[in-house]
Amino acid sequence: MDTSLFGRRALVGGSSQGIGKAAAIELAHLGGSVTLLARDEGRLKEALADLPTAHGQQHSIMVADFSDPASLRAALAKDSAFHILINNTGGPKGGPAHTANPDDFEAAFRMHVVCGQLLVQALLPTMKAARFGRIVNIISTSVKAPIPDLGVSNTIRAAVANWAKTLAGELGQFGITVNNVLPGFTETARLSQLFTGKAEKSGRTLDAVRDEAIASIPARRLGRPEEVAAAVAFLCTPAAAYINGINVPVDGGRTPSL
Repeated sequence: MDTSLFGRRALVGGSSQGIGKAAAIELAHLGGSVTLLARDEGRLKEALADLPTAHGQQHSIMVADFSDPASLRAALAKDSAFHILINNTGGPKGGPAHTANPDDFEAAFRMHVVCGQLLVQALLPTMKAARFGRIVNIISTSVKAPIPDLGVSNTIRAAVANWAKTLAGELGQFGITVNNVLPGFTETARLSQLFTGKAEKSGRTLDAVRDEAIASIPARRLGRPEEVAAAVAFLCTPAAAYINGINVPVDGGRTPSL
């Protein structure tokens, strides 16, 4: 099975921590040269030091804030020659859809859809020229079954999933695949924030909220960022060339649908 990414360049969003960082490390293990993309330059430099270079790669960082698309445009103007895009950024804050401020929907749409579109359009020339492109969006199992109390996130993640499916149909002819990875409850800073918010709102302990979540997972444990990263990395390999336009849950079996 051909899983080598030697000679390929990957741009990984939200890669200063969590699933994004884990995906970057996995891509580097497969031989890819990785550029870490996030807004915190200090954290990016720390993460950069953790990337393996056994294949002689040259890794780098790119600083941009997805809440400001202009900063992303400026960064991409300096470097957009990538074969792989891992489209990943922090999720919207929790809360019911009916109480969310309309501005929250607009802000989330800019971060997740508009910035995704900017990235794809900037990287397409290199992907088309190479007849090789991999776009993987890290979104959420909410595209299959909405998650309670994540109204804005449920809405925007679904928009990203349908945008990706549309792109998959348009770009497959150029050797470019577009897929979505859907993490379930995974040990990340965002999950900790969501659990903490739920505990405070419900008056329960953090342990009680965590135990309730784990009980809903057939695997009876939370996922690890590295487990999500493994799925992301495989979809980027030559071996996955005929996998296009799909949603891949990595959730221990929790999603209640096919």
